[in-house]
Amino acid sequence: MCVWTDSKLAQSGVLVAFSERLGGMSAAPCDSLNLAAHVGDDPGAVDVNRDKLLNALGIGGLRRRLVTAQQVHGDRVCEVCEADAGAGAYASGTPPLAGVDALMTRLPDTPLLLMYADCVPVVLVAPPPATAVCVVHAGWRGALKGLPGRSARALALMSGCAPASLHAYIGAHIGQCCYQVGEDILSQFRTTFDTIGAVVGGLDLAAAVRESLVRAGLAEEGIVELGVCTRDHTDRFFSYRASAITGRHGALAVITKGEYDESASSAEQRQST
Repeated sequence: MCVWTDSKLAQSGVLVAFSERLGGMSAAPCDSLNLAAHVGDDPGAVDVNRDKLLNALGIGGLRRRLVTAQQVHGDRVCEVCEADAGAGAYASGTPPLAGVDALMTRLPDTPLLLMYADCVPVVLVAPPPATAVCVVHAGWRGALKGLPGRSARALALMSGCAPASLHAYIGAHIGQCCYQVGEDILSQFRTTFDTIGAVVGGLDLAAAVRESLVRAGLAEEGIVELGVCTRDHTDRFFSYRASAITGRHGALAVITKGEYDESASSAEQRQST
């Protein structure tokens, strides 16, 4: 199992992780570390995969507090409170939070997990002492609506910190090289984002996400990007463009107040700095 993370950030009490698709129990076409319960996979396999991911990250003890969402390609940001802990944790258990594409929290020991297969995963972190985290699912609709920037502003307001102090991590997603869209969609992005301009080739979703974050007040140097195209690397990531029936990899964030066991981690951690 391979995940992308920031080990230095984990030492300060915040764990972020972007999973790849290997190391799980799901059969094809969701092979193998599918984390989504809505794609036709065996629910038991999904639960085992989530177990394996959290255990590999050293936070297996937080499994019952995992929070997921019913993602709808919208622009709603939801603050996760104590009453929400465990929502969507298990494939056949308490339902995920409905109609949400960004989760944020100040709660310790409450992992937030969203799922992706080409859309842009974004994790936002308000550093100590105003510790808070947010996980964002930005497809083209969410990016066009400014969901990344909206999430950053909400996180800054909730945590009481300046947007410029936030850190943003952008995980693997479909790249401009592979994301051909219609002129109707391209024209909307050209109108909305300065960095899109006269697009040559496909749509650069990451550019729109970065601009949305900068407009919200984040510093350019506070945004890091993995820079891997999911469509080009289907051996490592799920891609809806490559196969409409497929699994989902994930982006996770958690404030680890005493529950993170770095020595217990069995994932190959690749530092995203």
